[in-house]
Amino acid sequence: MDVFKTHGAFSWSELSTPDPAGAASFYGELFGWKIAAPNAAMGGYRVVNVGDVGVAGIMEPPPGSPPMPPHWGGYVTVSNIDQTVLRCTALGGKVLVPAMDIPGVGRMAVLQDPQGAVISAITYAMG
Repeated sequence: MDVFKTHGAFSWSELSTPDPAGAASFYGELFGWKIAAPNAAMGGYRVVNVGDVGVAGIMEPPPGSPPMPPHWGGYVTVSNIDQTVLRCTALGGKVLVPAMDIPGVGRMAVLQDPQGAVISAITYAMG
């Protein structure tokens, strides 16, 4: 199964933290992850690799984000992010970050279920 093309599959994890360098050092030592140098073109985003496969990212909270503790989030692949956003609201959920393009990656949104749990959904450009 290719998680980047399979609707409903968890496909990416991401850590948002005010100390990406410290987190990279900790998780690299803890799990043996190989963490790429910060990508300046992507705001210092670090890709986490297991072997040669990218499995996650580590980043600072985006500018203007509300205060929140460091946290891991998951992405679920969807066939059409815009339809998924509409379906989320129809089911009583909320859209916390509207669908937006990530150049070279795809289109994503941050959703909240009626109980308050938050998840990201993404349609990959390669999918």
